[in-house]
Amino acid sequence: MLFDTHVHLNARQFLEDRDETIQRAFDAGVKYMTVVGFDHETIPLAIKIAEQYETIYAAVGWHPVDAVDMTDKEIAWLEELSQHPKVVALGEMGLDYHWDKSPKDIQKDVFRKQIRLARKVDMPIIIHNREATEDIIQILQEENAKEVGGIMHCYNDSAAYIQACLDMDFYISLGGPVTFKNAPLPKEVAKVVPLDRLLVETDAPYLAPHPNRGKRNEPAYVKLVAEKIAELRDMTFEEISQMTTKNAIRFFGINET
Repeated sequence: MLFDTHVHLNARQFLEDRDETIQRAFDAGVKYMTVVGFDHETIPLAIKIAEQYETIYAAVGWHPVDAVDMTDKEIAWLEELSQHPKVVALGEMGLDYHWDKSPKDIQKDVFRKQIRLARKVDMPIIIHNREATEDIIQILQEENAKEVGGIMHCYNDSAAYIQACLDMDFYISLGGPVTFKNAPLPKEVAKVVPLDRLLVETDAPYLAPHPNRGKRNEPAYVKLVAEKIAELRDMTFEEISQMTTKNAIRFFGINET
């Protein structure tokens, strides 16, 4: 039993076969999924999908690339949506220094506003980080994100930063890159993250794991991520899947039926 903690089933790439994709995931042993919405188009669809499936949940936030488009109206909207019974986290939010659509100062301001909202509604957060680790950790510390905790989504930086994340009650989530032959950092991280803080994800339709790299990713492939982590840690796949699922259920506050 697996939990894909970060998937974009609301992406246009799944427009024609979303239900079939979800069924393939269930058939592969992926019982739970969290669909992440991050703008006006993807947030309502994330919630709609979560409403249709008992074991699929939603997260809602504003992506840092689009920070320039966020106003107080969007913050109020996110606050309203946070009360929905299938919304289990706020995000993805954070900083992205790779793309230049939104200036860094605007990204930081929008990031801080969303952390403050999370503390107000007492909901954990999901962090998007691209080439901005030190600034993200600093802002999380300054905004007391430890009060709500969170996930470092698709963590792809040095293991040296992990302790700072753990100290703020954050979990470390690994995706397809841990299977890439030319990606030593996530492999290093996979070996050292405490088992009770480890999560798995796909970030589908992006970052498909080996041997599907370059193709459309889908939640069924989270099994490949878990298998690789098990290999790196000299554990069984069953042990990793059981532990990461238990961690995700705890993090998202899900009551199992």
